[in-house]
Formats: sequence, C-alpha cells, structure tokens
Amino acid sequence: MSVMRAMVLERPGTPLAMCERTVPAPASGEILVEIAACGVCRTDLHVVDGELPHPKLPLVPGHEIVGQVAAIGADVSGFAIGERVGVPWLGHTCGVCEYCRDGRENLCDAPLFTGYTRDGGYATHTVADARYCFPLPAGDEAALAPLLCAGLIGWRSYRMAGEGKALGLYGFGAAAHILAQVAAFQGRRVHAFTRAGDTAAQDFARSLGAVWAGGSEETPPEPLDAAIIFAPVGALVPAALRAVKKGGRVVCGGIHMSDIPSFPYAILWEERQVVSVANLTRADAREFLAVAPAAGVETQVTPYPLEQANEALADLRAGRLQGAAVLIP
Repeated sequence: MSVMRAMVLERPGTPLAMCERTVPAPASGEILVEIAACGVCRTDLHVVDGELPHPKLPLVPGHEIVGQVAAIGADVSGFAIGERVGVPWLGHTCGVCEYCRDGRENLCDAPLFTGYTRDGGYATHTVADARYCFPLPAGDEAALAPLLCAGLIGWRSYRMAGEGKALGLYGFGAAAHILAQVAAFQGRRVHAFTRAGDTAAQDFARSLGAVWAGGSEETPPEPLDAAIIFAPVGALVPAALRAVKKGGRVVCGGIHMSDIPSFPYAILWEERQVVSVANLTRADAREFLAVAPAAGVETQVTPYPLEQANEALADLRAGRLQGAAVLIP
C-alpha cells in the first residue's frame, strides 16, 4: 500500500485536516509501523492548541501508538515483520549530553518527541526510531494505547511520589484511571480529586479502587503522604500542599500547567516538596509494561474513527470522557 491517511495540524489553534501522503520508507535505524490504534492524550491538546512552542509543522500528532511492524530499515535488530509494537512520546535522544550519559535521557538536551517534533500516530502509518519502540503484550490494541503515555508518564509520576500509603490523584482522567489500579494493587489508599460536582468521575474512581473521591477543593478524610496532579491547573498546587502531611510531596505530572498562584510559605514548610515530571525514559517503559499486566490494569477507552480526531480532542478538552479516547484508523 503506497498511500496513507493522516490527520495533520497545519497551524496551532486550527482543526486537524485529513490528508493523503505517500507511505514513508524507514531510514536506517527506523521501523515502519502500520497503526492499529492511537490514544488521544492531553499533551496532544497542548500541541494542537498552541500551548507547547515550536512543534514540527505540518505535524501529525499522537504519541500513544499501537501497531504492527510493516517494514524494517537497515541496522535494526530485535524486531520482526508483523510484530506488535508500541511507540511512545520519547522518540529519540542524543545519547551524548550529560543527562543521557547519567541515565536521565528524559532530560536530553536534543530530544525528539513523537507527535510533536516528529510525526506521530493520528494516521494509518508512521516511522519511528526502533530503539524507542517496545514490544507489547497480547490484548486489544485500543485498550493498550493509553499505556504508552498516560501509563508511562503516570508511572514515572507515581514512582516520584514515593512509598507513602495515602496517595491523592488530582484530575481523574486517562493517567489517573490507570494509576489508581496500580496503586490499589500495591496496597495504597487512593484519594481521587475531580472537578466539583462531577459525581460520575467520582463513582468511576471508586469503581477502580479509590477509597475516597470528591471535588478538588475538598479536604480528604486523612492527610496525604503524596499527591500527583494530572490536571493542567496551577491552582491545584496550593490545594494539594494543604492536603499533604509534613514531609509530603506534590508531583506535577503534566507537560503544561497554568500559572501557579502565590501561596503562603506555611503550607510548604515542614519539608513539603513540589516537583515536576518531564517525559520518560526507556527504563520507565520497561518497568511499567511489566507492572500493568501484573496489576490487572484495564483501561476504559472511547474509540473514534481516525477522521473524527477533532471530535475526540474536543471531548477531551471539555472533560466529556471517562478514561481515554483512542483513534482507530
């Protein structure tokens, strides 16, 4: 098949447009992936809406890609035609900067990101650096797609939150609905914070193991050891600081957030911490893709045809989704 379809961003702030392109041939070190499903991530919204600077343009968004290897470039080993693979957000690192050399490739000085600085998965085909692709377990392709970012970035955020038993999750979307299951499996007490009055999201959180669910302005029934903020709302930082106990940690898990308002030093004092998470490493992916099946993680997804990518983004933007949206070519 020589022609592929793709939803393309020509300019931030404008709708994606369906285009036909020639199927690319994988270069040395690359594989061609025939896409079976691609998750719709909040990071895609930040790219499409122009909140992340300097995207590759024109751009095919999408970085939660599940597909099959359709062609293999030179100097690639470890993959076979027809093998199921996942393509995540981190698409390439330089390997030589100080961060790459000491195991922090998520902070690489010269990275490439799938669906941001290289074309991604809102398409029928994509090429990817084989070194940053991962074999995937058996299962429904649409259900696997959210693991490639909501799961991976969520996992890195979760590990940074520490070992405390009382964990708050602010913003119960794609990442939180995965992490709640992992945390419950590991014996932690999950407290889910949603938009005020969103009883459907709160019921959903409790169905996935949360011991408490309420609005983001509410006080949980016990002080938290840590909190992870997935919603891109800076005002949640002081709210979370008030909810964590002495020595507690607030982890900001998104790539973009509105400005954090000023807050009194008293809610940061007593060795509370605020930290951010940036990207992921391949080690994060290997760890999480082993943990998820052991924890029995089941994603809730809403499928959309590829040509309805704009509708999927609009539903995510408006908070109309439980779990994750997934495009099916």
